[in-house]
Amino acid sequence: MAINTKKVIVGGLVAGIVMFVCDFVTNMMFGAQMKESFNAFKPGLGDAMATMTTGMMVGYFIMDLVIGMLLAYTYAAMRPRFGAGPKTSIITALIFWIFGTIVATNYLVLGMMSRSLWLTFGVVYLVCLVIAALVAGALYSEDATATA
Repeated sequence: MAINTKKVIVGGLVAGIVMFVCDFVTNMMFGAQMKESFNAFKPGLGDAMATMTTGMMVGYFIMDLVIGMLLAYTYAAMRPRFGAGPKTSIITALIFWIFGTIVATNYLVLGMMSRSLWLTFGVVYLVCLVIAALVAGALYSEDATATA
């Protein structure tokens, strides 16, 4: 059966908004620690990154929408093999989390983040991805009029 593109877009947009809200809350909660960690790595770096401009916010929003779309598409692609439902959503989130963790390991290896802050962000990111993937999976369905 073909992937229902309309449902991927709807699920992806909502999942992206969930990711953006989750990122915003996370940065509000841990922003000071992140700023301190970055300033310890290179004085002034955390201060520069803490100045959130409109352009940066738009960029993060677009990035989260792309992640949401990819979550929804990956769920839709995996659904025929793993079945519809939360299990497939969680598997999708785990795949993204593993990839994201590999990429974010640079912050730890370079000394830009302490191990505890890096682990905290890793756990929070996993929770955010699971919630977003569950939302995308709940909004996705296949029907006879689906298009590839």
